[in-house]
Amino acid sequence: MKASRIAAAGAVAASAVLAISAPAFAHVSVQPEGEAAKGGYAVVDFKVPNERDNASTNKVEVNFPTDHPLASVMPQPLDGWSVKVTKTKLAKPLTMHGEKISEAVSKVTWTATGKGIEPGFFQKFPLSVGALPEDTDQLVFKAIQTYDNKEVVRWIEPQQEGQEEPENPAPVLTLSAASADSHHGSSGTAKDASDTSTAAPASSTSASSADSSDTTARVLGVVGIVVGAAGVAYGVLAGRRRTEA
Repeated sequence: MKASRIAAAGAVAASAVLAISAPAFAHVSVQPEGEAAKGGYAVVDFKVPNERDNASTNKVEVNFPTDHPLASVMPQPLDGWSVKVTKTKLAKPLTMHGEKISEAVSKVTWTATGKGIEPGFFQKFPLSVGALPEDTDQLVFKAIQTYDNKEVVRWIEPQQEGQEEPENPAPVLTLSAASADSHHGSSGTAKDASDTSTAAPASSTSASSADSSDTTARVLGVVGIVVGAAGVAYGVLAGRRRTEA
């Protein structure tokens, strides 16, 4: 009985670890390369994983928030992908570098010219954006992921405070406090937005550069599987010994 309980506990532990680790790398997300300070410019990466075993992602569309429009959005070239930046007229013009801006980026679309994001891989899509708003702590984007089998996944659900994470959460960029060097929106130049010298080199399909959260999640998942398998094996072996006795 003791061996059976150990085996059952190991299996439960393995399942629990996998359940916890899977969401860490299953969603479309956005993270800054360095800092995304209010009032400044930043390079941000939209990370898109392939969640299917029998299809490749061949199109990614990111819609920008209309309540905090961004006048400057510059994509980094990616091998195997074409990119289109769509702008929309603003109901209320912005002021940047002493000039009024009457339109802002509403959408960026990447379309695969090659194999796209194949099963088991993810891709980062870098953008230089700014000037970031100073009157909010985060920017919520809505992403649409299309597979070559015509399946469309809409990552558009907002996270509600105090509630569980939705099934298809929208990517959220958290903004840090403004600093003296980050106020390029009022005293800097447009060149700040296009400076991608700190951006990591882009690749068509990058799986070797997983961030720390993904690595931790995968390690925990493997540990859980090993623990569960060991428990099951111990239980079976103990049962056989009792039968033989």
